[in-house]
Amino acid sequence: MSRRLFRGGSEANEQLTALVATLLVVLLAIEGATLLRITSLLTVHAFVGMLLIPVVALKLASTGWRMLRYYLRAEEYVRRGPPHVVLRMLVAPVVVASTVVVFATGVALLALDRTQGPIVGLHKASFVVWVVAVGLHVLTRAPTLLRALGRRVPGLALRASLVGSVLAAGLVLATLTLPAADHLQDTTSAHVGIDAR
Repeated sequence: MSRRLFRGGSEANEQLTALVATLLVVLLAIEGATLLRITSLLTVHAFVGMLLIPVVALKLASTGWRMLRYYLRAEEYVRRGPPHVVLRMLVAPVVVASTVVVFATGVALLALDRTQGPIVGLHKASFVVWVVAVGLHVLTRAPTLLRALGRRVPGLALRASLVGSVLAAGLVLATLTLPAADHLQDTTSAHVGIDAR
């Protein structure tokens, strides 16, 4: 199966990355919209955040695979060349590090049932760094996204199935953690006097 998944080489990898990126743009837009009314939409924010974890993991894996193949001198990946040096040496590490911190602190807040304290501060600070880094990443990669999605590369159905499976895994994870998210919402609402149950 892995051979079929990666059939098409670097073009297949680019297409998988583009498929995941497209899904991420939609999910992250929803997640961002919850920030406009975070107090009343905390359950949705946590649900979408948990749903995002497997999707983000696949995106990191697909881009990590490209990097690994390039640095191991796989001919096709070397021929395509690396991303711009600023993206590769500055933006990418910040994107990865801030992504890990944003999601780790988000999971910690949910697991520890916290709406205040240093973890909340770290979650917010890492989010600000993440938005700037991801914004630069998206701006530089957007022009190649449609081209990668429209390209005919063997194994597209399998790659689309993988993305669908990862989304399904995210839905399962988000559903399993929904009671904790709902409890966190109740705690937050009680603090601001919206729903003191």
